Amino acid sequence: MRSITDIGPSTKLCALIGNPVGHSMSPAIHNRAFAELGLDFVYVAFRVEDVRAAVTGMRALENFRGLSVTIPHKVSIIRHLDEVAEVDRQIGSVNTVVNDGGRLKGFGSDGPGALKALADAGVRVAGKNVTILGSGGAARAVAFSLAAKAKPAALFLLGVVEPELRALTREIVRKTGARATCALLEPRTLEARLAESQLLIHCTPVGMHPQTRASVVPKALLHRDLAVMDIVYNPLKTKLLADAEALGLKTISGVEMFVNQAVIQFELWTGKKAPRAAMRDVVLKHLGTGARKR
Repeated sequence: MRSITDIGPSTKLCALIGNPVGHSMSPAIHNRAFAELGLDFVYVAFRVEDVRAAVTGMRALENFRGLSVTIPHKVSIIRHLDEVAEVDRQIGSVNTVVNDGGRLKGFGSDGPGALKALADAGVRVAGKNVTILGSGGAARAVAFSLAAKAKPAALFLLGVVEPELRALTREIVRKTGARATCALLEPRTLEARLAESQLLIHCTPVGMHPQTRASVVPKALLHRDLAVMDIVYNPLKTKLLADAEALGLKTISGVEMFVNQAVIQFELWTGKKAPRAAMRDVVLKHLGTGARKR
């Protein structure tokens, strides 16, 4: 890792903005990647509530190359950018900003990162019923990516913000033609949807550090025909994943999506091929699992 004396006037800045950000592995993963390739970049995290002001600050700093965007700004940041990739404008959510000569361009890496994680785990989505929990920025990206590219038989969207949930479902149906329905995340509805599903993707912050003993899904609702993906990556094994593993179910850790999306971000900011193995290694070590099989 570079020392503070290596940072100078030409150093490019990348940063995470969101609230909360204290749990994030993004500084560790990106600074390790910059060091691996000997790039004059540094990455920091900022707790931000006023996303408009943060974007204005980015515009004012010539060396500010890129942003990672997390909860709760993945949707609201779009109106403050100059360009958004067409697919991500349709999704209505971005998690990556590139400062291209003062012009701020938005991209989404969550959806592609999730698709790769599922493919790498050998989970087939085509023709399957999928339940997605949540309706925020990450849920939007994952749901749209699955609807547009993975050809599920049906998407069941469950969340707690009803207007947001209904709007997301309407947009998916209108823009992708996929079969999608939604309902409030309530015990009886969750039980019914999971009973019909072969894949569950959890996209809410529940279970994230420090609330590591929480889970939206009671263990009794998990069944042998269900694969479970949790996009929460800290802790590495959420209660939801631990419950699923105890039943012998196929599980996909949020680390895989996190590393995949970070690789995409790194390559957008630097134009270099990301050192994927090193990036994954630093996340596992920070989570206390450096000895795990890669």
